[in-house]
Amino acid sequence: MKAETTGARLPRPNTPRMATLPPGRPIVLPDRGIAFVRDAPGPAESTPVVLLHGWAATSDLNWFTSYGTLTERHRVIAMDHRGHGRGIKTSRRFRLNDCADDVAALLDVLEIDKAIIVGYSMGGAVAQLLWRRHPSRVAGMVLCATALSFKETAKDRMMFAAASPTAALVKAIPTSMRRNAAIRIMTGRQDRDIRQWALAEVANHRWVRVLEAGSEIGSFDSRRWIGSLDVPAAQVLTLDDDVITPDRQQAVGTAVPHATLHLVPGGHAAVIDTPDRFVPALARAVRTVDCSVRESL
Repeated sequence: MKAETTGARLPRPNTPRMATLPPGRPIVLPDRGIAFVRDAPGPAESTPVVLLHGWAATSDLNWFTSYGTLTERHRVIAMDHRGHGRGIKTSRRFRLNDCADDVAALLDVLEIDKAIIVGYSMGGAVAQLLWRRHPSRVAGMVLCATALSFKETAKDRMMFAAASPTAALVKAIPTSMRRNAAIRIMTGRQDRDIRQWALAEVANHRWVRVLEAGSEIGSFDSRRWIGSLDVPAAQVLTLDDDVITPDRQQAVGTAVPHATLHLVPGGHAAVIDTPDRFVPALARAVRTVDCSVRESL
C-alpha cells in the first residue's frame, strides 16, 4: 500500500459562515421516510461522490470543511443518517444495515447508477455495508478514520455495552448534556468557534436512535468479508487518533491491500480541527479512486 501525506495548506475556516454549504432539501425515500440531503452539482462527466458522516454528527457538521473542495471536481451528495440531525424519523431501532439501504434508496431516487462512497468513522461502516448489500451501486470507496471492527479493547467494550441500556434512559438526560456530549464526540472539546452552530446541528437528534447507533457500531465487524472488496479504494488515516487508533485503522489496508493510503496528522476530528491537512488528503484519495474507476470503464 502506498502512503501519502499532505504538505499543502488551505485557509482554515474558523466558523461555518466561512464555508459554503451545498443546496439541501428533504427527499422522500419510498417506504423508508424523508431524508435531508445536500446535493451540489459537479462536472457532467464526473463520478458522483456520496459523503457519509460519523456517529452523533450530521452531514454538515462532519463535512462542512470538505464540501467546497470536493465540489470543484464532483457532484457531491450528503445525507443525515436516520436518527441524526434531520435524517429519517422512525420508531424502528437503529441499524447500520438500514443506513446502507437508505443510501441505495437515495441513489435510486436521484437516478444515480454508481457513486464513490466516502465514509467517516461510523460512516465507514455504512459504506462497507453498502458495498456488501448493494455492490452494483458502489463505483469506489474512501474510508476515513474508520475501522473493520470497533469493539476490540476493554474501553470499547465498556462504552458500547453501556450504549444500549442507556438508550432506554436517554429521556432522563438533560438536553444540554446530550448536545454537549455529541459535540465532544465530534470535536473532542467544547470550546470550539463552531460550538453554537454545532449545537444547533445536533438539536434535532433522536437521542434514543443515536445511542442505539453506538450499540450497533459495537457489533459491526467486516473482517470476514471486506477482503473481497472489488472496487477501487482509498483510506484516509488519522495518525493521532485516540478514538480509532492508527493500528486499528491500518487493519483496513491489510484487508484491502489495493487501497491507496493517505496519512493525516490529526485526531479523530481532524476533518474539523485540521482541515488544512485533512481536506487535501481527502481530495487526493477521492481523485485516486476516481482515476481507477475511469480506467476500468
